[in-house]
Amino acid sequence: MNERIYNNPIDKLRSPERMARLELGKVIEFCLKDNSIQTILDIGTGSGIFAEAFNNEGIEATGIDINEDMLSAARKFAPMSDFVIGSAEKIPFADKSFDAAFMGMVFHEVSDYKASLLEAKRVTKKFTFILEWKFKTEDYSPPLEHRLTPEFIKNLAKEVGFKAVSEYQLSNLVLYELSLG
Repeated sequence: MNERIYNNPIDKLRSPERMARLELGKVIEFCLKDNSIQTILDIGTGSGIFAEAFNNEGIEATGIDINEDMLSAARKFAPMSDFVIGSAEKIPFADKSFDAAFMGMVFHEVSDYKASLLEAKRVTKKFTFILEWKFKTEDYSPPLEHRLTPEFIKNLAKEVGFKAVSEYQLSNLVLYELSLG
């Protein structure tokens, strides 16, 4: 079993403290700044926090997760979205099915970083966004050894064929925009 995978109660994902750290408004605004995204795949959707936020902006969000309990919760919070079982390493959709893919606080949990990024690239037409913890020791969330350095993410993105990588620093997190164009 992957020790990096989130295995706490669903309500902890939506605790007021965690929701504040996610800075949803800023994340969604940054992801949608291009104005051409109409569909997005929320990889590792969990309880659907990001799918719900994208829905609220008129974006058609689809979510995948490996945990059916998470998907059941996501269906309650984001009834406008479709949710299916699937892993980041083997996404159950055809090539270029979405304008963008989004991995919110999940990339550090995947079992194969390269396969996951190749799959995200495969199913998108424009962008893949990765929201992750900053690479520093903090009193909350994953320990440093489970976090990813910006260099690792940027180098891997270039290795799998993304043309450009932008990094956006938030108060607690880092949002990476991986572009195909």
